[in-house]
Amino acid sequence: MNSDFPRILTLLRKEKGFSQKNAAADLGISQALLSHYEKGIRECGLSFLVRCADYYGVSCDYLLGRSPERQGATLAVDDLPEAEGGERENRGLVLPVLSKKLLANSQHVLFDLLAKTGSRALIGEASAYMMLALYKMLRLTYAANPKNQEAMFILPLQTALDYTGAAMDICQANALSVARGTPLPGLEPVEKPERLALSTEILTDTYPMWASSLFNLIQSCEKRIDFRQRTK
Repeated sequence: MNSDFPRILTLLRKEKGFSQKNAAADLGISQALLSHYEKGIRECGLSFLVRCADYYGVSCDYLLGRSPERQGATLAVDDLPEAEGGERENRGLVLPVLSKKLLANSQHVLFDLLAKTGSRALIGEASAYMMLALYKMLRLTYAANPKNQEAMFILPLQTALDYTGAAMDICQANALSVARGTPLPGLEPVEKPERLALSTEILTDTYPMWASSLFNLIQSCEKRIDFRQRTK
């Protein structure tokens, strides 16, 4: 099969709140065999794959990790809503248009989730992290033309890049502590994490316009950072 199938099979069962024993009975196999499938010890046959897809209401492509969409849809630029308040894009290049929509739509979801926490500290650290990332890419893009004047910025390029990375690491550490309920000087922890009860199904239902962008962004990022696949 593949490495995604055991993970997604387990995720779907847990999202539904099914015990392994009950799910196995419904799927017509033993609990031990389902456990082996979920741990990736054994590979299932095509008939079981189809049975699982029907049982959980998803596509086979989703079960196999081939599509981030529960129904196995393939993402196209025109399928994504325009960024709020955005003007119609120049259709000459697909990649920048698609990337902009993925980022803008995913940010809608993220900031709505951050707002639900009611944590000013988490919102502040997350916002600072993303602004620093944008600033860093802007400096790199600006530097592509050697005739651009460095006087536009206060900090030299290398200093900006080095310290921006460090500042992002601090924001990340602060956000993680706050999200896990650990108080920091001047930063109150998230008090009601239960407000962030999430699943792929909940995200799809809550954000019908933007969830597709978020799922595709997650898949794209994990492919880029999953170096295990590059060493095989």
